[in-house]
Amino acid sequence: MGNQSSPEGFLLLGFSEHPGLEKILFLVVLTAYLLTLVGNTLIILLSVLDPKLHSPMYFFLSNLSFLDLCFTTSCVPQMLVNLWGPKKTISFLGCSVQLFIFLSLGATECILLTVMAFDRYVAVCQPLHYATIIHPRLCWQLATVAWVMGLVQSVVQTPPTLHLPFCPHRQIDDFLCEVPSLIRLSCGDTSYNEIQLAVSSVILVVIPLSFILVSYGAIGRAVLRINSAKGRRKAFGTCSSHLMVVILFYSSVIAVYLQPKNPYAQERGKFFGLFYAVGTPSLNPLIYTLRNKEVKSAFRRLLGKDRHSRENLGRAA
Repeated sequence: MGNQSSPEGFLLLGFSEHPGLEKILFLVVLTAYLLTLVGNTLIILLSVLDPKLHSPMYFFLSNLSFLDLCFTTSCVPQMLVNLWGPKKTISFLGCSVQLFIFLSLGATECILLTVMAFDRYVAVCQPLHYATIIHPRLCWQLATVAWVMGLVQSVVQTPPTLHLPFCPHRQIDDFLCEVPSLIRLSCGDTSYNEIQLAVSSVILVVIPLSFILVSYGAIGRAVLRINSAKGRRKAFGTCSSHLMVVILFYSSVIAVYLQPKNPYAQERGKFFGLFYAVGTPSLNPLIYTLRNKEVKSAFRRLLGKDRHSRENLGRAA
């Protein structure tokens, strides 16, 4: 059977069998999206404007915030349209663009979180050599590697997925165009695509997560060797936010891309997919701002400068 999706696009089912739930999800997704826009934009501004945040940790954090802004914007507007009204369609071109961006940014985040774990490992385990090892040039190189690897992953995986022989009903049982849901829509042989998905999952999920776990194992041992309780709290405090983000992100990724093939897992995967696309990008800035004294201090300094500037303008007038 040939690919009959190209001229007509696809139908994104989501939770269309539960109209009442769709209205609730619309409000949840809209609220999460607004939080994502405000929170991540604020982190980027603080990282750029406040000199005290001009460090490798906040350089990588601003990269993560920019990524989350692009990540959610690639799928949430379409998701909101589908949740609000009866129209659930997406064009073949729209699905292709969404898939390409989603794959690229998802893979980039996997690598970027690994880079951030390496940064925290050096900061805690080799503090005296931190400035020598994590220098600005290396930061740019590591960030570039993360973005390029994400782009390569998308270039490799998107075309074979879009060239699958899709079934005539064109109904994607999901909120957006993702590789697992498009594979399920195929009426032909998907062995190559499933192998490709498994290999990419190992390279971009299993290996980076293993590296992160090893890094935090070393960090944990280093923290336990610190004599003072205050020193241990400070050392752990520099890593706790990143660790929480890693847990939220990778748990949702594993639930979406490594789930077993059965109807229950597929239905459950929709909620995890929704959390992966909308939940984690909105929670990341909250985790980094609420648990980070430096970010909160930078925010207060920014507000203080703005208030001082307004007072000076008022006196000048």
